[in-house]
Amino acid sequence: MSFRNLLIEDHGAVRRITLNRPDKLNALNRETLTELHEAFAAAAAADGVRVVVLTGAGPKAFVAGADIAEMVNKTQAQAREFSKVGQRTFRSLELLPQPVIAAVNGFALGGGCELALACDIRIASNKAKFGQPEVNLGLIPGYAGTQRLPRLIGLGNALHMLLTTEMVGAEDALRLGLVQKVVEPEALLPAAVEMAKTIAAKGPRAVKLAKQVARQGLLTDFESGCGLEADKFATLFENEGAEGMKAFLEKRKPEWKG
Repeated sequence: MSFRNLLIEDHGAVRRITLNRPDKLNALNRETLTELHEAFAAAAAADGVRVVVLTGAGPKAFVAGADIAEMVNKTQAQAREFSKVGQRTFRSLELLPQPVIAAVNGFALGGGCELALACDIRIASNKAKFGQPEVNLGLIPGYAGTQRLPRLIGLGNALHMLLTTEMVGAEDALRLGLVQKVVEPEALLPAAVEMAKTIAAKGPRAVKLAKQVARQGLLTDFESGCGLEADKFATLFENEGAEGMKAFLEKRKPEWKG
């Protein structure tokens, strides 16, 4: 795969996708969104990829936001379509069968924060800063930030970020549950890849189903979610789960298939 704005690297079962516009602080323009959508589709179809790590090039930014220069002269109709493009792209990321770890190396602002929110797990450099500054421009988030942020950190915390536009540092992001781990800048990618390798060593079907059931459960009532869990739990008993349980009883490493 070859992209103008992305770098794709495979490290065993881990695929690393790097937004590569450091001179623009990895800002999201239409071309980059299109490439991200294609890269996510390719990852979903890659049998050998079990975990995806998403990061930004350069020390300053994960993604500093959408490309304002590209947005400024849009009509209402064009702006709505631009919003839908970003929402579709980020939703395709969220729906990847593989877990996705965001390695946030600097500013994650506006569309960059929204991109991180669409990932499953977020690890941040202690230099990282998160923010939704759209109301400073007389706008609101357009890539589902108003929907994902309250679901992740609660309505009050989300509205504080959305309305004051105050940036949240890495330690506060950890306290809020916006990120799951904070490390030194030089340890960021090694920590993300190490976590990815840890996940990739688990039962591949079980990992995918755990993500699927947890995400679907958030969108339904508790009883329906429990029913879905029971159904998917049962499907593992005639394949991967059988091997995992036998390996445990035989005190050996499981031999995962597929």
